[in-house]
This record gives sequence, structure tokens and C-alpha cells, in this order.
Amino acid sequence: MTFIEFKKLLLDAEITLPKFSKLIKVSEKNLQSYKKKGEVPNTIAVVATCFATLHRQGIDYRTLVDALELTPKTKKGAGFSKTKRTKTIESESV
Repeated sequence: MTFIEFKKLLLDAEITLPKFSKLIKVSEKNLQSYKKKGEVPNTIAVVATCFATLHRQGIDYRTLVDALELTPKTKKGAGFSKTKRTKTIESESV
């Protein structure tokens, strides 16, 4: 699915990109990166399609998703580790 098709589905679901990102606990920056790529991943496309379909049928998808109590994923391994830095400093002083 192209990013443009994705944005049209969000309009159909009457949700903005920032609100969509908060609802599914994915960073807005991550979703915006798909604009440059031109396509969204299949999972994001499926979610947007389901939201638009549920909205058309008068089903409040927001409460359904909120009930899942999703938690945002945190980056692992990003940045510098304090333990590695401490070991490097200790090695240099020996």
C-alpha cells in the first residue's frame, strides 16, 4: 500500500496521523519515514484498513484498541552503554 493510500484510509477512519501513532503506540517519526519510502508495511496497511472499515460500520475502534492496553516498544541497544564505557576507561588506565 502506498503512503498516499494509507493517508486516505486514515481520513476515512477520521483519525490523524499523530492520533493514529498514539493509538497504536508507534512513534509518529517512524510512520512519517514511510512517506519517504513511498509504501507502508503490510501490518500498518491492515490496521488502517480495519480502522476505516470499522468506522464506516459505526464501530468505535478506538475503545477496542485502548482495551488492548498496548505499550510502546523501547529501543534496545541504541546509544552508548555505560558498562562498556566504564570497562574501556578501566582498560585504558591499566
